[in-house]
Amino acid sequence: MKLLIVDGSNLLFQMFYGMPARITNSRGKAIQGTLGFVGALLKMIRAVSPTHVFVAFDGECENARTDIDGDYKANRPDFSEMPEEETPFFQLPDIFRALDFLGIRYRETEMCEADDWIAGYAHRYGGHADVVIASQDSDFFQLITDRVHVLRYRGDHSILCDPAYIRAKLGIEPQRYASYKSLTGDTSDNIRGVDKIGPKTAAALMNQFRDVEDLIARAPEIEKPSVRASVISSTDRIRRNYALIALSGEADLPFAAEDLAYTYTGITTTQVLAGIGLR
Repeated sequence: MKLLIVDGSNLLFQMFYGMPARITNSRGKAIQGTLGFVGALLKMIRAVSPTHVFVAFDGECENARTDIDGDYKANRPDFSEMPEEETPFFQLPDIFRALDFLGIRYRETEMCEADDWIAGYAHRYGGHADVVIASQDSDFFQLITDRVHVLRYRGDHSILCDPAYIRAKLGIEPQRYASYKSLTGDTSDNIRGVDKIGPKTAAALMNQFRDVEDLIARAPEIEKPSVRASVISSTDRIRRNYALIALSGEADLPFAAEDLAYTYTGITTTQVLAGIGLR
């Protein structure tokens, strides 16, 4: 089995804001998000050749991570102040119809984030099957193994990230990424890092200590006084950051693997749009 898991909300935003201009169909309906989404998805499928496909979307549900830190993702745009047709979500029903037309399973979350479902599939099936996670979200780096890879889709410049990529880019093993990010923070999710610790220092610490708990327990061993003092004074923040970033993979999954079987027929983006009446 080769499972392609697509971070649907991430791809929608990438395509909606990445298209050079607003695109409308013959009836004047905006379709640039749908056009980009379907085109990118089909290119991914051709590149990856999966036997199974699932697309996960973030639903409008309570986010347990905001209970840990009220500032989590508080920097995201407030779409409630915008005309509905100018938001990415306006084209979401068309994307759902396209996925139905393609016979690809998808689901919106109701009790967790899409990240938790994606991590669940990676943990459950990554030990005996090949899993490719399509997303620009670097949090998925922590899931990378010899059989779980992250596809960062950029058209002809797409990158398939494996353990060697993480070692070369960050200087750490993938399984230490969540601990590493707990120190550096994540501006995209509004997670503040630890003072005095940048990427190079965080990588050095993660090569010296196993994880954040080992780092906290052995903080007196940190050689540089300013870094040692910062870690000791930031224990609560480090643990809170880790709780926000770490993906346990324990969420209940919406589909069993056998329900996600998919065979690409050679269908094109134009054919999909015509099939759902968007041409």
